[in-house]
Amino acid sequence: MISEKLDGIRAYWDGEQLFTRQQKKINAPQWFVAKLPPFALDGELWSRRGDFENIQSIVLRDTPDARWKQIKYMIFEVPKARGDFLKRLQKLEAYLKKNRVEYLRIIEQKICQNALDVEQFMDEVKKAGGEGAMLKDASKEYFDGRTASLLKVKEVDDAEAVVIGYKEGRGKYAGMIGSLQVRLENGEEFFIGSGLSDVQRKNPPKIGDVITFKHYGVTKYGKPKFASFMRIRED
Repeated sequence: MISEKLDGIRAYWDGEQLFTRQQKKINAPQWFVAKLPPFALDGELWSRRGDFENIQSIVLRDTPDARWKQIKYMIFEVPKARGDFLKRLQKLEAYLKKNRVEYLRIIEQKICQNALDVEQFMDEVKKAGGEGAMLKDASKEYFDGRTASLLKVKEVDDAEAVVIGYKEGRGKYAGMIGSLQVRLENGEEFFIGSGLSDVQRKNPPKIGDVITFKHYGVTKYGKPKFASFMRIRED
């Protein structure tokens, strides 16, 4: 199956509370969680394409506000449910037939038979302003963690890294930050100098902040190629 990869805040619902992928509690309004089902869900808190910063500012506040009306919970998995992928989604479909929850939706899934289907789907996503797709082996039981049966398809890769230091700027960047020193989850360290605005160079991400960067594959030594800063992640 293939579906659009949505750029929102990943949210896990355990039947009682919402959490980020880093297990931080999401302080959603009571009206939002009240209609969610008594079983686990996994998905994205999302509003529309190209709206990540706004979504993040809404979802990660300590005190929820009226802007949550913009947010939809887009589901791509029903963890702990029995059966293959489509059977797991059927559990949520059955719930939604009995309970009207306008902001709770299942991300549209399409059958993907070959590489041409992937290319055509990606063309549609790009024209609509989307960023990529997810490919999933629908025959598999639910698995928590990384698996070869779930693949991300993007023209440009992205990843997260922790800021561990800085390199001073030179020339027109004198007195500012020239690049960020970052560390990947696997321990690999490198510098990211592109993608930073002058404002960000004057007030860079703090040591310990997690950032998202884009890159074009990796070198033979495992370092990201042409890494470019995108944003700070707070989830």
